[in-house]
Amino acid sequence: MAQIEYYFSTLSPYAYLAGTRLEDIAAKHGASVTYKPMDILALFTRTGGQHPSERHPARLAYRAQELPRQARKAGMTFNLQPAHWPTNAAPSSYAIIAAQNAGGGDLGALVHSILRACWAEERDIAEDEVIKDCLEKAGFDPGLTVSGLLTGAETYAANLEDAVAANVFGAPFYVVDSGQSFWGQDRLEDLDLHLQGKL
Repeated sequence: MAQIEYYFSTLSPYAYLAGTRLEDIAAKHGASVTYKPMDILALFTRTGGQHPSERHPARLAYRAQELPRQARKAGMTFNLQPAHWPTNAAPSSYAIIAAQNAGGGDLGALVHSILRACWAEERDIAEDEVIKDCLEKAGFDPGLTVSGLLTGAETYAANLEDAVAANVFGAPFYVVDSGQSFWGQDRLEDLDLHLQGKL
């Protein structure tokens, strides 16, 4: 059974646009997924990237076209300039880590719910009530926002180190135990083909 390490940020518009396709692909191939939320801005600093606000105007202009285009292609609601972005990604990331450790709910649904809250619903994913709502709707104990803080913080920091060691430099990033890596929601088809043995 293939193992996929999924590196992402709860602030990433591209992770949002991936929807639940990763979970569909994993289910199709009987693959397991380890969710590894990480500090994307710290990752950029470590791997040669830049904060979006520091990028060249040409890159920002392309991003402004590409994100809505990809949202339309996926049939997803999307706000290019959400009211609560950027915000603190740590609380939502800690909750995802705690939920993964606790089990019993739908982790993919939780991750997508948090991303959707930011990019489509104008909600602040740093707020406790928003995170609790997402946890509860995905079948998890909303109390994980409190009980998972310490372990969440430790794992969140470790995920960044793991990402750097695995040559991850953006989000979403999918690393398969075969040694193959796939960057971006637009490479999910390639991930699917790889798991089929065709790529």
